Order: sequence, then C-alpha cells, then structure tokens
Amino acid sequence: MSKRFISINGNDFTAMVLAGADNLRRNVDKVNGLNVFPVPDGDTGTNMNLTLTAGCEELKKKPSSHIGKAADALSKGLLMGARGNSGVILSQLFRGFAKHVHDLDSVNSQQFAAALQQGVETAYKAVVKPVEGTILTVSKEAAKHAVQYRRSSDVLDLMNEVLSKAKEALAKTPDQLAILKQVGVVDAGGQGLVCVYEGFVSSLSGGLVQVDEDFATMDTNLLGEVSLLPGMNLAKEAHAHLPAQAHLATEDIEFGYCTEFMLTIVPGKVKGFTFDEGTFRDQLSKLGDSLLVVADEELVKVHIHAEYPGEVMNQAMNYGALSRIKIENMRDQHSHILEDVTHGYEAPVAIPTSSAAAAANKPYGFVAVALGDGIIDILTSVGVDVVLSGGQTMNPSTEDIVNAVNRIDADTIYVLPNNSNIILAAQQAVDLVDNKTLIVIPSKSIPQGLAAILAFQEKANAAANTDAMNESLRRVKSGQVTYAVRDTNMDGIDIKQGHFIGIQDGRIVSSQPSLMDACKKLLDEMIDEGSEIVTILTGEDATEEGTAELESFIQTMHPNMEIELHPGGQPLYAYLFSVE
Repeated sequence: MSKRFISINGNDFTAMVLAGADNLRRNVDKVNGLNVFPVPDGDTGTNMNLTLTAGCEELKKKPSSHIGKAADALSKGLLMGARGNSGVILSQLFRGFAKHVHDLDSVNSQQFAAALQQGVETAYKAVVKPVEGTILTVSKEAAKHAVQYRRSSDVLDLMNEVLSKAKEALAKTPDQLAILKQVGVVDAGGQGLVCVYEGFVSSLSGGLVQVDEDFATMDTNLLGEVSLLPGMNLAKEAHAHLPAQAHLATEDIEFGYCTEFMLTIVPGKVKGFTFDEGTFRDQLSKLGDSLLVVADEELVKVHIHAEYPGEVMNQAMNYGALSRIKIENMRDQHSHILEDVTHGYEAPVAIPTSSAAAAANKPYGFVAVALGDGIIDILTSVGVDVVLSGGQTMNPSTEDIVNAVNRIDADTIYVLPNNSNIILAAQQAVDLVDNKTLIVIPSKSIPQGLAAILAFQEKANAAANTDAMNESLRRVKSGQVTYAVRDTNMDGIDIKQGHFIGIQDGRIVSSQPSLMDACKKLLDEMIDEGSEIVTILTGEDATEEGTAELESFIQTMHPNMEIELHPGGQPLYAYLFSVE
C-alpha cells in the first residue's frame, strides 16, 4: 500500500524532481523523435534533459528539508542551465512554483496545486507570443485541474490527477496545432513534461522508477561549449556603408533624448503608487518610444526615447529611487554623424585582438552562436568577440550565454542567437548580467546574423544600432537544404525519408531525391526581380562539383545576380543561402 502524503517537504520534493529528471533522461530519444519537422530541427528532449540536469545539480549542492529552499535551488539551477525554448519554459514553470512556496517548510495538496498554477502564469508571461498545443497548454490544463481538485487531501492522489490531465491535454495537442496533426505526433515539449510528472508520481508511490544517482553529474557543457575566438572591429564593413542615420533628417526625430536609468523599488514611497510592471510599462509608453522595461523583485532597468526625460523620471520616482541615469541628446548625435558624412565618412581603424578580453572598455561587443569552422571564421572577421558552438541540434544554455558575455569587457553587448530555438535562452540571460547592457537581436539563421552585424555602425548609439540590426533581419531571405528523416506531408508537399528538403525562412518549399534539384528549386523560390546578391555557405556535405553547378545555374537563370561564395563547414546542411 502506498504511503499517504498529507504534505511534502524539501526532501520529498527533491526525490520527486530527481525521479522526474531520471524518467525524462530515459525517454530523451522518445521526446526527440516527436520533432514536428522531418529534419533535425532542435532536440527538445535533449534540451529539457540538460536543463533539468542543471537544476538537479543545484539541488544536490544545497539539500534542504525546507521545500521553499529546495525549490529556490532548483529554480536557480534551471534558470542558469536552460536550453532551447522548451528548457526555458520548463525553467519558468518551476520559477513560478518556487516563488509560491518560497516561505514554506512543507506544502499540502492545495498549496502544491497553487504553486503549479503560479508556475504556469510565470511561463506564459515569459513567452511573448504563447502558442497553444505546446508544453504551455499541457502545463496549464494540468495545473487548472489541480486547483479545482478537491476529492482528496493526499498529494499523491493530486499528482495522479495532474498526470492524468497532462496526458489528456497532450493527446489533444494535434487538434490545437495544425503542424502536429499533419505529421501525426503530439507536442514534444508536452511529452517531456509528462515524463517529469510520471517521475513525480513514481517517487511518491514508492519509487517504481529507480533513480540513477550518477545522471545528475552529466557534463552540461558537452553541448554549447564556449569557443573564445579572435575578434576584429568592423572597419571594412563600416567603410563600405554609410551610417543608417545619413538617410534621415535631424528634424524627423520625434523623441530627442535617449534616457536610461535604474529604478530601485521602494514600497510605499508615494501613497497610492504600488509598482506593477505592466502598469508601469503602459505609463511610460505614453511618453516616448523604444521602451525597454526589465524588472525583478527590487530593480527595474528602463530605456526610452523621450522628448521630456524629466517626465519619465518623475513618473518613475513615484515607485522608488533612481540611479545610473544617462540622458543623450540624439539630435546632437545625429548632427555630428551628418557632419562626418559631409566631410567624408571614415571608418575606425581595425584593431585585431587575440581574445575577447584583449580590448578593454570597448563600447560594444558581440556574441554569436554558430557551427562550422568557415562560418566561425566569417563571424570572427566581422567583429564577433565570442562564438558559442551551437545550432539546430546543439543549443547553448542561458549560463553559456552569460559566461560568454562576461568574457567581453564592453559596455553594451549584442547577442546573435542565429536560431529560433536559442532566442528565449538568450533573452533570459538579459536579467542575469550585471554592469552591462545586453541586447538580443532575434536572428533565426546564420544569414540573418551576418546581415545584422553588417548593419552595425561603430559611431551610432546603441538604440540606433538595435533598430538598424533588427530591421536588417527583415531584409534578408534565408534558405537551407538538408535531408528528411521520415516520410510525411507538410504544406501540401509529399516528403520521403532520405529526400533533400529546401527550407526558406522556416517553411518547406521543396522535397527532391537529388540535392542539386532541391537547391535549385529553393533558389528559384528565394530569388525575385528585386534580388541583387545571393550568398552561398557550403557545408560539410557539399562538393566542389555541386557548388560549381549551383553557381552556373544562378548565372544562367539570374544573370544580373551577384554571387558570394564562402566555405561554411556546417554539419547537417549541405548549403545555406541568403538572398538580399
């Protein structure tokens, strides 16, 4: 007969988490096999496993019978080890859970249910555009059922209900997300969460899943190892392009002052004013544009372009004290840039460095994610200080990104994820970096990342560069060719295992038995009348004969196109293309 759990403490919770992590580890291949694309498009199971492994490491370092302290340790480990979208969402689920139980020695079933619900709310807030039919939906439906469950006060009974509802919600994900139904799978992240919940139940019901004590010591740096590479400033590229500001008139600047400060929240400072991040953001949004508000429990970082900075700071001072105030007159800055253009724009001298730390006190630094020696060389040559090894199947963690940022002695650092599955982990790193401004440019491919860094101007301020780099992402078309790992039908295209697939900006546009035919079909889709330049990055599987055939094809079919060819050396994708 199973033991009854009227409440659980930190030791019980730790055992549940270890069992959940072990069950997820045993099912990594199963979860990975649920990828909705028939290509190696990110390893959901691997990402969730490595994220939870990092959390378990922290739990083992700080064991506690106090569930609040145990949950805090887990949350910290998950936050630093989060990999990929699924890993970040998992970390947010337990971050909210930890906040709810923070002051509690133990929790009963109702408190446990409420903690699950707060975890869901935290995760939804972390995702800018939540999509139903994913791990979010599975967690939401399970937590909602837990809060409403009243038939027993036993935590094990409650957890059985949570697991049952999670499985039910998982089974419905294909009806909520069309792409899942097309391929005939359930959501991979949702399946990973179910594995964790299965481990929870097993632990409470007698440990039917044997926990492997060694699994939590897995080397979490096996994926996403930091490669510290030589860097170089953007002299060549800056010289080749006029600054973006040269295309604007000074009088067209609507909000003239770039305003930044830190707000330390002081509860009750002004009667009637209680800080709420959403309300505060709405208040400031009426006073300018380019608004950025990043808040935790005590500190708020504010960036805004405003015409009357005093109004912004007066509004903020209702909630606490200001520090690190910086106000720049952007009209003056713009005028100086135009003067440089008038007298002949000269780029700054390139200064090669032997490491990212060699150039002290730089105004700007760059971190990018990439695979392939050739691509890494290209990124390094245009000024990237640190390249993290990663991509579709190797996602660096939030901690990897933080460590890379901390190696660069610069005031403002741009991160180029170059993959949609890494963006959330990069954005999560923003709140974990001290004394630096970290800005994530949400590049989803290597071509987008290269376009973004080439849009950077050394003499522009951070806000203008951020705008220009984000705008560059919209101007470049990205394409890639790889092979299918299963038979399926997507977007009306029949795909056979082993065929070559052409993918444009995340959408499959061709499936051909021949690599060359897939490439040519993809290029035809990408190139239109307004296209001027096509860039080809050759991968590990590319051949000289095949590459020459593609160059000849482009020259014949699109004689006015300029072709740039670079050895990329990337795995999985024989060719990466960009069209501008």
